[in-house]
Amino acid sequence: MKWRDALAGMVATLMIWEVISFLLDRPVFPPPSQVLVVFFHQIGGQLGRHLLVSSGRVVAAIGVAVLTAVPAGMALGQMPSLDRIFAPLIYIVYPIPKIVFLPVILVLFGSGDASKVLLVGLILFFQVLVVVRDQAARLRPELITSVRSMGAGRRALFRYVYLPACVPAVLTALRVSVGTAIAVLFIAETYATNSGLGYYIIVESWGALRYVQMYAGVLAMSLLGLALYFVVDGLDRRLCPWREGVL
Repeated sequence: MKWRDALAGMVATLMIWEVISFLLDRPVFPPPSQVLVVFFHQIGGQLGRHLLVSSGRVVAAIGVAVLTAVPAGMALGQMPSLDRIFAPLIYIVYPIPKIVFLPVILVLFGSGDASKVLLVGLILFFQVLVVVRDQAARLRPELITSVRSMGAGRRALFRYVYLPACVPAVLTALRVSVGTAIAVLFIAETYATNSGLGYYIIVESWGALRYVQMYAGVLAMSLLGLALYFVVDGLDRRLCPWREGVL
């Protein structure tokens, strides 16, 4: 998806939103013309502060997930005996909605940034782990044999074979998981915190019946997810140019 396509979609969405708001004519569904005024007025102040907090949390969660899941997935893909040990645990934990762990994480890690980062990172971790493991396991044996014939050890295989082969899988997993990560972050920020877009939308806006402000927060969170998607998409095009024709 290119920027002009996203821009066209946003314009179309705003037009439909304006029409529906006019037809409903209710305070709970204000027109985007009012929401955009509040959005641009507060983006340099209160709304912008909450947006930066949420952005920092989700970026930190992505970093933690990638740095831990990529080596673990490659190790499982390279060593079938190790994969047989951990595969049952992965198959049990992977389908569980990670949001159910929120109370446990809050009890163990408190209500600070660490609990939000951990929860979002937990979701991304399993998404990346599974695709990297499967990608590493699918590498052709003759490719690995040819590299080993040149004297490459396990570390060289990891760096020059497995890692380049798994980069597309990592970026695909992140692209698919961005929406889920933002949704879970929103829920996590509505509990035991005083910062973040989730807090801004639910506590400061919806709880005070400030509907225009609430929609401004929803717009900010939507733009955060869209920006992350385009960042991952840009990394994909830069690091994996051979996939340009299939994106």
